[in-house]
Amino acid sequence: MKKMLMAAAGGILAGTVLTTQIAGPLIAQDAGRSASVYQQLDLFGDVFERIRANYVEKVAPEELIEAAINGMLISLDPHSNYLPPEDAADMRRQTRGAFGGLGIEVTQEEGFIKVVSPMDGTPADDAGMLSGDFITHVDGESLLGLTLDEAVGLMRGPVGSEIVITVVREGVDEPFDVSIIRDTIKLTAATVRAIGNTVLIRVTTFNDQTFPNISDGFDTVTEELGGLENVEGVVLDLRNNPGGLLTQAIAVSDAFLREGEIVSTRGRNPEDTERFNAEPGDIAAGKPVVVLINGGSASASEIVAGALQDHRRAVVVGTKSFGKGSVQTVMPLRGDGAMRLTTARYYTPSGRSIQALGVSPDIVVEQPARVPEEEEGEDKGRPVRTEADLRGSLDNDSLTEDQIKLIEEERAAAEEAAELRDKDFQLSYAVDLIKGLSTIGMMDQQ
Repeated sequence: MKKMLMAAAGGILAGTVLTTQIAGPLIAQDAGRSASVYQQLDLFGDVFERIRANYVEKVAPEELIEAAINGMLISLDPHSNYLPPEDAADMRRQTRGAFGGLGIEVTQEEGFIKVVSPMDGTPADDAGMLSGDFITHVDGESLLGLTLDEAVGLMRGPVGSEIVITVVREGVDEPFDVSIIRDTIKLTAATVRAIGNTVLIRVTTFNDQTFPNISDGFDTVTEELGGLENVEGVVLDLRNNPGGLLTQAIAVSDAFLREGEIVSTRGRNPEDTERFNAEPGDIAAGKPVVVLINGGSASASEIVAGALQDHRRAVVVGTKSFGKGSVQTVMPLRGDGAMRLTTARYYTPSGRSIQALGVSPDIVVEQPARVPEEEEGEDKGRPVRTEADLRGSLDNDSLTEDQIKLIEEERAAAEEAAELRDKDFQLSYAVDLIKGLSTIGMMDQQ
């Protein structure tokens, strides 16, 4: 039976991704159900026929059946549901990294639609949506009382069309409207770049391109830095990453672990337990690793953070993660639809479940609110004149040209670090931590 494991938190607008495994077609179970079950099915058939015959308006039988199936599933937990053919097709497209929508991951919390995370560079991200935002209305229509799929359906629309969503945000007194233009979402699963001698790996989602992106990018960047010996460490940025393929979460964790368990999934029956272990090898060759997480880091992201944290392979920095620790199996149904059913919980190597608890960072670092440019003051950005700028100023005759060049490079690096602190304090903290850990490591080797 072919399976594809996935791990994410809620519904992406154009489909839904969850901690999921794709199973084979649903087949009939053996007979032997109790008579009471058949009596209840007879009751269902009776209600179905009465609705068809007596409801005030004509209702399509297939819509009644789909609604009944979905009602059965959503009564179990927030992540089990029925996927009509269109939604099932959308979900399959998401794992390949291209789909239409807003680029926002949502879930349902106490009847309200909550943003898990906006995805980097998507319309929702550009519009300023934040993890933890609540969406109350779409184009003036209330979402209260709708299922997650119904709410997501209202947010769908043609590429290029406008949608106005009403947002309730913590710390903001009144709800406010956000206008977003729908677009085709083409996700780059992971990007790799250098910040000084630190390798930054930014993972936006776990699709089938995530580990290949990381592997290729890491090789390219380390070569640009002159080899792995010049790398101080790695920052793995999983902030606002809602998850994706479990197999990719395992591969990314394995990239930094030489041995040991990465994650286990445990179902209702003990024999359903699966354990996934690391294979020898570490792409960072033991260099320090810092993992960045926040409240938008969910499921597959939490698997990676939890595995590296439990093995003491990385220092986890940021704020508490989302806390989704369940596994859903997507089962294809006749008619090209599918059902998603929670079938297991996953556990980190130490045996802890992060369900509803999340991964707690080793070092809590909040991201300060950005100060609007108009509040930064008139002097912000004004160049500061120094002695060297004065006409006729004397040269420094105590340093060689190479020494002066080195000082200028160090000054430029310090200015770049200061700019990063203003732009992304959590990332700046992680990079500084890598430098400190690298220095300690070099001292230990002496």
